[in-house]
Amino acid sequence: MASQSVETDWKGREGPFSLLLGPGVFSPTTTSRTLADALEITPGDTVIDVGCGSGVLSIVAAKLGAAKVYGVDLSQRAVEAARENARRLGLDHICEFRAGDLLEPVRDVRANVLIGDVSGIPDSIAAESGWFDDVPAGGPTGAELPAKFLRSIGDTLAMGGRLYLPTGTIQHEQAILDAAHEVFGDHMRPVLEREFPLPDLVARSKAVARMMKEGLVSFRQRGSRWLWQLRIWRCDRV
Repeated sequence: MASQSVETDWKGREGPFSLLLGPGVFSPTTTSRTLADALEITPGDTVIDVGCGSGVLSIVAAKLGAAKVYGVDLSQRAVEAARENARRLGLDHICEFRAGDLLEPVRDVRANVLIGDVSGIPDSIAAESGWFDDVPAGGPTGAELPAKFLRSIGDTLAMGGRLYLPTGTIQHEQAILDAAHEVFGDHMRPVLEREFPLPDLVARSKAVARMMKEGLVSFRQRGSRWLWQLRIWRCDRV
């Protein structure tokens, strides 16, 4: 790994364990931690983790009993970090990581479980925050990339399988849910909801003010802080 790599401790589900982050690789987020808590893994499951980043959710799935986990990320540096993290934890015989766009690298796989941690931050908010310097954000409203992912699922998720999909009020949430409905019909339900404070830099941004006015994002104020709501949906293919 590159000399600029740093270590961080994962204290979420199935932790604690250490993760190595190469340059440009995201540290696990509040969405990662919430997704980890929502996951239901049956021993023997085949899992695809889309937008795997450091590989943390792939590792959690493996620790929960998955037989095989495929992590996919557009960033080659993320894939290299994820491989190293799985190796360090003795899980590289279960976890395999591939670089590429969304589900394209795993078209040969039929999964029982999809983890869809695909970026849904609106481009203008991402630009003002500096969060996504090296990888794409979620599109103009934050819904475009998640919707593209949903409509690309095809046969990659087996019948009887399930998707864990995060959505939030920091993006055009309804557009993502509409795309999910096209694929899963009414077989969708929220399984976990949490609120998190908006970083001050984001809360003060002109992009947030504009998108609130347009009704694309929504936040709840508590004292001087603005809160956004994250939901994890379980979508079943029946």
